[in-house]
Amino acid sequence: MGNASLRDIAAIDEVSFDSLDGVVAVDAHNWLYRYLTTTVRFTNSDVYTTEDGAEVANLIGVVRGLPKFFENDLTPVFIFDGGVTDLKSDEVQARREQRQQYEEQLETARKEGDATEVALLESRTQRLTNVIQETTRELLSLLDVPVVEAPAEGEAQAAHMGRTGAVDYVGSEDYDTLLLGAPLTIRKLTNSGDPERMDFEATLAEHDITWEQLVDIGILCGTDFNEGISGIGPKTAVKKINTHGDLWSVLDAEGEYIEHADLIRELFLNPDVTDDYAFETDTSPDIGAAKAYVSDWGIPESNVERGFERIEESVAQTGLDEWM
Repeated sequence: MGNASLRDIAAIDEVSFDSLDGVVAVDAHNWLYRYLTTTVRFTNSDVYTTEDGAEVANLIGVVRGLPKFFENDLTPVFIFDGGVTDLKSDEVQARREQRQQYEEQLETARKEGDATEVALLESRTQRLTNVIQETTRELLSLLDVPVVEAPAEGEAQAAHMGRTGAVDYVGSEDYDTLLLGAPLTIRKLTNSGDPERMDFEATLAEHDITWEQLVDIGILCGTDFNEGISGIGPKTAVKKINTHGDLWSVLDAEGEYIEHADLIRELFLNPDVTDDYAFETDTSPDIGAAKAYVSDWGIPESNVERGFERIEESVAQTGLDEWM
């Protein structure tokens, strides 16, 4: 998820949806996880659990989340993660251990009959299972929403698509898109209210730094691939980079060492991405088939009815009758 403290140095402005239009490459796992946890927290588990025990709260989340794009002249392209980068294995393991702690707490809360705590912990123990990922892809396909499969990190692929001009924005809550060089990141796409726009070039200009130096700042503060240097936050890191020039000079001056620093730097500056993809922005969603698909998974119509209505209403407003 990156280091949220990077917000302290990022050039971020609140913008209105009216000021945005174009194509947005959405970090699918980031977006989906947020809707998944929200749905689980505020929805009875019987609603999204099949007879054989599979949980598909994602289908509710997707239907509730997509209208925000359609209603605001944004065409989403969902970018799914490929393989996990080796250097991220420690972070993945730490998240698994945290989830295990939550699962133990959840069991206790269930035994004690604490409904509020159960709802909270159920949302925190969610995983993007194979069922969730595949049913999400299928539902997006029925709605004719483009999907791109990344060779590695989805956010890196999305940032690359932004840098090459294939899309206008990257959609993510993760500040790593800044380190990955995404020109414009739209945040809070899963929140109520207006979104935020994070500007890569404006960030560099504000601190008089290069992309490489921005990555060095991120590494000093800590990333998914390394722990930061104790006592160094983003603002301090900017000062030290401005003084010493680069990561290694700062580490020498501080008497510190970061394992695999050169490899981590390359993961941000030259990530594993692909140009072998294609998508259409003129789409023709089959809403009837999408409704049937969600119903086939046992989701009550009442839980997705308004979402589908909003999609249909936004389609009608654009005059794209072929969507109907």
